[in-house]
Amino acid sequence: MALPAKPWPVGMAEQVEPLVRRVLAPNGSAWTYTGTQTFLVGDHRGLAVIDPGPDDPDHLAALVRIIGGAPVTAICCTHTHRDHSPAAAPLSEATGAPVIGCAAIPARGDGEGTDAPFDTDYTPDRVLADGEMLAGPGWTLAAIATPGHASNHLCYALEGTGVVFTGDHVMGWATSVVAPPDGDMADYLASLEKLHERDDRIYYPAHGPAVTRPKQLVRGMIGHRRQREAQILRLLTEGQADPASLVTQMYRGLSPALQGAARQSVQAHLIDLERRGLVIRSGSSWTHAP
Repeated sequence: MALPAKPWPVGMAEQVEPLVRRVLAPNGSAWTYTGTQTFLVGDHRGLAVIDPGPDDPDHLAALVRIIGGAPVTAICCTHTHRDHSPAAAPLSEATGAPVIGCAAIPARGDGEGTDAPFDTDYTPDRVLADGEMLAGPGWTLAAIATPGHASNHLCYALEGTGVVFTGDHVMGWATSVVAPPDGDMADYLASLEKLHERDDRIYYPAHGPAVTRPKQLVRGMIGHRRQREAQILRLLTEGQADPASLVTQMYRGLSPALQGAARQSVQAHLIDLERRGLVIRSGSSWTHAP
């Protein structure tokens, strides 16, 4: 999906539902579309802040200004990638609100860059389990565990409205990157199936436009991943290959900026196929199982 024309509504409160406002952070990129979208759920009586975003002083100032004097019941993160959770700590300090939501992911410290995408300083005051509720004046959020894009990913359903805040799990502008070792393709597909079984009205992702036909989109996303899986298996019947060469064959014309993301998702597919006994790994290369 092409980026909309600038100016983008950075730092502004957009009313998208009776109880929901959206505030765009100034971190637009090829990875984040126009930027991370923070959602304020509730009203002057009490708010939940979903995905406070990067630790950017302008975004933090905008959130504090928009919140005004309203009490903040909780600051909730869908997951701990660096464009989602780093503002939780300074916003908590500014508002006195607890950080309640996804779990922290311990740093691996393996020297291979696996910690780089994660906010390793994130420290929640309370972790929500799948199905657990968080309530404020006039609203209730239910946590939906959706691992895959990240092992700690949660979506949040605004009970009684058909609204789900989907973080990076489902977005209208692009499919999620599933990057091992934390990202897991089998978990991702199971989480998509979990959302497909629901009957929600609209999704508000952390990046990009609202998803107004969620069931149809999720069904298409599952089909897309199954097609990629079949494509990998077909290419491996033609001989040994590594993820980079598979990307070259599978994603013709892909922007160089997105080559790494595609390679990570192909790797995630290969790991899933290996667990199922359909492919065999030999060093950095893979072959179709006999």
